[in-house]
Amino acid sequence: MPLALLALAIGAFGIGTTEFVIMGLLPQVAGDFGVSIPTAGLLVTGYALGVVIGAPLMTVLGTKIPRKRMLMLLMGLFIVGNLLSAVAPSFSVMLIGRVVASLAHGAFFGIGSVVAAELVAPDKKAGAIAMMFTGLTVANVVGVPLGTLVGQSVGWRVTFAIVAGLGVIGLAGIAKLVPDLPKPEGVQLRHELAAFKNTQVLLAMAMTVLGFGGVFAAITYIAPMMTHVTGFADGSVTWLLVFFGLGMVGGNLIGGRFADRALMPMLYVSLGALAVVLALFTVTAHNKIAAAVTIALIGALGFATVPPLQKRVLDQAHGAPTLASAVNIGAFNLGNALSAWLGGIVIAAGLGYTAPNWVGAVLAAAALVLAILSAALERRTGAGRTVVAGGLPSEQRTVVHH
Repeated sequence: MPLALLALAIGAFGIGTTEFVIMGLLPQVAGDFGVSIPTAGLLVTGYALGVVIGAPLMTVLGTKIPRKRMLMLLMGLFIVGNLLSAVAPSFSVMLIGRVVASLAHGAFFGIGSVVAAELVAPDKKAGAIAMMFTGLTVANVVGVPLGTLVGQSVGWRVTFAIVAGLGVIGLAGIAKLVPDLPKPEGVQLRHELAAFKNTQVLLAMAMTVLGFGGVFAAITYIAPMMTHVTGFADGSVTWLLVFFGLGMVGGNLIGGRFADRALMPMLYVSLGALAVVLALFTVTAHNKIAAAVTIALIGALGFATVPPLQKRVLDQAHGAPTLASAVNIGAFNLGNALSAWLGGIVIAAGLGYTAPNWVGAVLAAAALVLAILSAALERRTGAGRTVVAGGLPSEQRTVVHH
C-alpha cells in the first residue's frame, strides 16, 4: 500500500476524533456555556446534518479542482472549524465551528475513497479504501478516549485545539505524499449527477443508511443501557466504547480484504450476522461479559460493511464516482440520525433501554434484503447485455420484447 494512504488515514483519524469526542464532553461544554445537556446535544446533531449537506455541496464545488488540492482545502476547512470550536466565546459560535468542520467530512471521505482506489491495482481497491477508513476506526480506539480524558482533565477547549493540530499534520501529509493525480477528462457536474439515475447506486446508498443505522440504533444509547440494564459503572462506558472501536478496526480491515474477493457475499454475511447479533443484544445486555463481547461484534460487523458498500458505489458509478462516493458518506450519517431518532421513540414508548437493539436488528435485516435484491437485479440486467460486431460486449442494455 502506498504511503499516500497513510496521509489520508491521518486526516480520517482527526475527522473521526472530532466527530465522536464531543459525546464524552457534553457535560463540560454544557456547564461552561450554561446550557442544558439536550441543547448541548445540538453539537452532535448539527455535525451530522452538516455532513449530510456538506458532502454533496463541497464535492460539487470541487468538481473543477484537482482532487489533491481539494483534499488539502477540505483539511484546511476542518482545521478552521476545530479552532473556532476551541476558542468559541459562546455556544452559538461553537455550533458554527462544529458545522464548519463537518462540511469537510463527507467530501474528504468521498474524494479520498476515489483517490485511494486510484492509487492501487484494481484487485486491491477495497483494501485501499479500508486502509483510509482505518484512521476513522482507530480514532474510536485511541483518539476519542484520549480526547475525552484530556477534555475532562484540562478542559474541552484543549481537546479541540489538539484535533486542529491533527488536521495540520494530515494537511502536511497530503501535500507531501499524495500524488498530483490528473483530473479525469470530460467529467462534468451533469455526469456526476447522472450516477443517481443508476438503481444500483441508490440501492447501495439505501443499504448504507439501513445497515450502519442498525449499528447506531444500539450504540447511541449504549451508556444508559450499560449502566441501567447491565450494571456497569458510569466510568466503564468509555472502555466499552474502546471495545466497540477495536471491533470497528478489525471489521474494517476484514471487510476491505474480502470485498476485493467477493463483494456481495461479504455484504450478505456481515449484514445477516449484524442483524442476528443486534437481536441477541437484548439478551446479552443483561450480562457484563456477554455485553462487552457483543459490543465488539457490533463494531466489527458494522464496519465490515463499510469498504464493500463504498466500493459498490464506486463500481456502479464508474466514470463519475466522486459525488456518489461523497453522498454515500452522508448516507452513513443519515443512518446515524435516523436510527438514533427511532431508538429514542421506542425508549420513550416505555419499551426499555434494550429496545433500540430490536430497531437496529430490523434495519440491518432490511439492508440485507436490499443487498439480495440488488444482486438479483444485477444478474437479471447482466443477462440482457448484447454482443455487437466483432464480438465486443455492448455497454448498453437491451429491452427484449416477447
